[in-house]
Amino acid sequence: MNWRLISQLSLFGLAMGIATVFVVQSNVEPIYWLVIFLISSYLIATRAPSRYFLHGVFVGLANSVWVTGSHLFLFHQYVANHPREVAMMASMPLKTHPRLMMLIMGPIIGLISGMVLGLFAIVARKLVSSRATPTQRPAH
Repeated sequence: MNWRLISQLSLFGLAMGIATVFVVQSNVEPIYWLVIFLISSYLIATRAPSRYFLHGVFVGLANSVWVTGSHLFLFHQYVANHPREVAMMASMPLKTHPRLMMLIMGPIIGLISGMVLGLFAIVARKLVSSRATPTQRPAH
């Protein structure tokens, strides 16, 4: 496992954690994550020694630590800028404890997104390795 790569890619999670509190609205957040996943999957495919899926899972989990931590640490600013998420939390279990809900849901979302990133990394590896090996032409 390339733990340095995982920790470096997880900094996207730190950036998004802070950005989603102050700048990025939830309706466009998936577009940002898609771009991050595409970049991360390419970097995993080209820099990880093997176990591309697991690298993606660990990056997703590390991202969730950064995002959840940012949202918890900046909770008041987050809820002030995200009324739709506040309304959604009010309809869920633990509605009187929204921080606890974030703390529980963060790793679950991180695991799921990490699995998606892991699949992206496997596909990226197949694409990168197919381009790296030129096709052999028979000699005439």
